[in-house]
Amino acid sequence: MAYTAKDYTRLIGMEGMSEALLKNHFTLYQGYVANTGKLLDSLAEMAKAGRTGTPEYSELKRRLGWEWDGMRLHEYYFENLGGDGKMDASGPLARRIIEEFGSLPAWEKDFRATGAMRGIGWVVLYQDPQGGGLMNFWINEHDGGHPAGCNPILVMDVFEHAYMLDYGLKRADYIESFFKNIDWRQAEGRLK
Repeated sequence: MAYTAKDYTRLIGMEGMSEALLKNHFTLYQGYVANTGKLLDSLAEMAKAGRTGTPEYSELKRRLGWEWDGMRLHEYYFENLGGDGKMDASGPLARRIIEEFGSLPAWEKDFRATGAMRGIGWVVLYQDPQGGGLMNFWINEHDGGHPAGCNPILVMDVFEHAYMLDYGLKRADYIESFFKNIDWRQAEGRLK
């Protein structure tokens, strides 16, 4: 199955994220899409040739998680941007957040604090489809740390490439900009 990079140029012009930052980020994402395709093709060829028991196959299979998750997490991230940052406080997502965290400000404080932690990675508001609960998770690398079976609701990239060009080491300023640009309808649409 071929994957093609989605076009997120509609995000250019967002407050607090320069065109150069976004174009660099889009190029990085396009690399994940291209590498996902190459890996899937190589793995299919190796399987067809009966080479699934080789170290090369094993390493490519492991690498697929990094490239795939890099592709998909960036898609979630870009898709939940481009809004005005205003959440419908009476909508189903807001109600679920209040049930889980006690209030919208309590959830936001936890999400921001998670994003401000030292290190590289992602912050994801996940929903547990079995229990319905919401949790803010730190994902250190693309391919590790995801809670099994959970549904990503809101995704924030906190790898340096997401903010350093515009903000240097001021990650908190980037997080502020991220919140101003959330498309809450997209996030709410992910709620099950």
